[in-house]
Amino acid sequence: MREFLVEITTTVPEGTGHEEVDRRRAAEAVRAKELAATGRLARLWRPVGELRSIGVWRAADEEELHEKVLGSLPLRPWMTFTVTPLVPHPNDPGTK
Repeated sequence: MREFLVEITTTVPEGTGHEEVDRRRAAEAVRAKELAATGRLARLWRPVGELRSIGVWRAADEEELHEKVLGSLPLRPWMTFTVTPLVPHPNDPGTK
C-alpha cells in the first residue's frame, strides 16, 4: 500500500442541526477506528487551535484512497481534502 499525507478541513453546512452533527461525528469516530484497524489510517493529528486534521492514510493508489477510504467517512460530504502522495526518504529514522 502507498502512503498519503491528507489534510482535511470539515465545514458543517449552515443550518445543520446539532443532533445531525453529533450523529455524524460519532459515526466518524467509529469509522476512523475501523480504518485504523485495517491499516488504512496510520496516524492522525489536529493542529493546535485549528479545525482541520492532518493524517497519514494508506491505499493502493489515489483513486482507491478517494473512493474507498476517504469516501467512506460519514463526514465526507462536508470535507475538503489536500492529498500529497508520499515515498520513503532514505534518511527516515523510522526505517532503521
